[in-house]
Amino acid sequence: MKGERRLARELALQSLYEIDAVGHAVGWVLQNCLEREPDLPEPVLEYYQQLVTGVVKCRAQLDVYIQQYAQEWPLEQVAIVDRNVLRMALYEFTVGRIPIKVAINEAVELAKAFGSDSAPRFVNGVLGALAPLRREITEALEAGMGTTAPASS
Repeated sequence: MKGERRLARELALQSLYEIDAVGHAVGWVLQNCLEREPDLPEPVLEYYQQLVTGVVKCRAQLDVYIQQYAQEWPLEQVAIVDRNVLRMALYEFTVGRIPIKVAINEAVELAKAFGSDSAPRFVNGVLGALAPLRREITEALEAGMGTTAPASS
């Protein structure tokens, strides 16, 4: 059985993909997921919603940092799955306060499951380069959101 956080991440990745690829509104995508998955445990639902809304809210700032460390590829040319795996992991290990190694490992697992053959290595490389900037990125994201996120496990 998948862990609750992993399930939430998979659902969030699918929703973020839909938002990027189709342009559906965040609220519509969240509601659609609830209708498709009515029996989600509350912790999965809460973490899923936190990831989707948080990543969307911080997307522009996340993209600036990702682009700096994926310079060979303009962000719009990075596969939608890879782009959203990177956004989600960066959000998790900064604003979400998830340990860096956990966030990177989970991102690599998502890239293996949903991305191309080269996606795990690409994701690992970009996130590994961003990891030393955790404090700087966290401060910038929180300043942009006008809030300090609560610590989570």
